Amino acid sequence: MEFHYAREVNGKGPVAITLSKCLESKHGDLRNEEKDPEEAEDLTGLSCIEKAYSTILSELGENTEREGLLRTPLRAAKAMQFFTKGYQETTQAIMNDAIFDENHDEVVVVKDIELFSLCEHHLVPFFGKAHIAYIPNKKVVGLSKLARIVEIFSRRLQVQERLTKQIATAIDEALKPAGVAVVIEAAHMCMMMRGVQRINAKTVTSVLLGTFQKDPNTRHEFLSLIRWK
Repeated sequence: MEFHYAREVNGKGPVAITLSKCLESKHGDLRNEEKDPEEAEDLTGLSCIEKAYSTILSELGENTEREGLLRTPLRAAKAMQFFTKGYQETTQAIMNDAIFDENHDEVVVVKDIELFSLCEHHLVPFFGKAHIAYIPNKKVVGLSKLARIVEIFSRRLQVQERLTKQIATAIDEALKPAGVAVVIEAAHMCMMMRGVQRINAKTVTSVLLGTFQKDPNTRHEFLSLIRWK
């Protein structure tokens, strides 16, 4: 099955760009090489993204053959794959071997977890810090795994509100704790570089589950801990 569109290129008439053509790379025709299926799929996707970036640069009026841009589409494609690598990762895969039985029922807090993500509306970055707390219910998780959960969901196209909820829900489902709290504070480049252009504006979102939602004292304890420097 092929998808195509036609456009004028430098006044030389319509050029059809097809899905099959997108399988061809600057470094060889991927269809003619024997590769691991998953590796071949990644390379095919990379080639298509590379071609898309080349088209974008051309439509912006740039010369993609000049020295500074010769490898820019490929670099940008690799960068975009890295920025969105969370689509290929799951919380189950990283947490199954790191959940331990432990008779601890006090608040566990990991704060100032740095995060970077892409706004799904403009594909520009937002970045900031996540603060996570949970109250164990006979189960604890390796602390680095909380940062990994943030990484998994932030490395996708996101809105901050959904990102906050996804992190809280993943922890709640994996540990079944007495409560989970997540607060994210972030700066959005779509507000800083365009639109209202407010460079000092920050967005704060929170999701409180279980005891953190029901008990004001527990909620106050969490908020006090993440504000302490």
